Amino acid sequence: MVRTIERLPKRQRHQQLSRLIDENPFITDRELTRQLKVSIQTIRLDRMELAIPELRERLKLMAERSYDAVRSLPLHEVIGDIVDLQLDRSGISIFEIRAEHVFSRTGIARGHHVFAQANSLAVAVINEEIALTATADIRFVRSVKLGEKCIAKAYVRSISGERSKAKVEVFSYVGDEMVFQGHFVIYRSTGETVIEGGI
Repeated sequence: MVRTIERLPKRQRHQQLSRLIDENPFITDRELTRQLKVSIQTIRLDRMELAIPELRERLKLMAERSYDAVRSLPLHEVIGDIVDLQLDRSGISIFEIRAEHVFSRTGIARGHHVFAQANSLAVAVINEEIALTATADIRFVRSVKLGEKCIAKAYVRSISGERSKAKVEVFSYVGDEMVFQGHFVIYRSTGETVIEGGI
């Protein structure tokens, strides 16, 4: 006997779709299909009916909202798109894994791209003209694959030594699953002389 999946009435499905996107603006159409048990075409039609833009547009809208401007490096040098930034407090970026970021035989992202997203966000969250990575203690929890979106969340845990160093913790997720964790010590200085190095 074939078991059929019970589908929600359209109105209920629309309510759930809106709730899921409100709770997680980074959720993809593919993740929505899994949770609501409908086709990707249905999700796209539902979003159109509800005037909810696709993920890329939602990210642009979030980026246009007021958040602190990056001071420590040019915005184009941040790996991934910053969608939230509170200097010396926290930040969020999103990075889509494309063909140029993966090993061609496996479709698995090269680790340095995942690290670079986390590292550049750890530097970007620092409220100084000059910020460089002093040390990094990192852990790759699982491989990230072609087409997945990495969401990195950075938190400034402490600022010490007359504000010359900051400890920043970064967690990267695909959906709800953590894929990377990093503890960074960031050197911060408003002075002219710095040691070469950093990110």
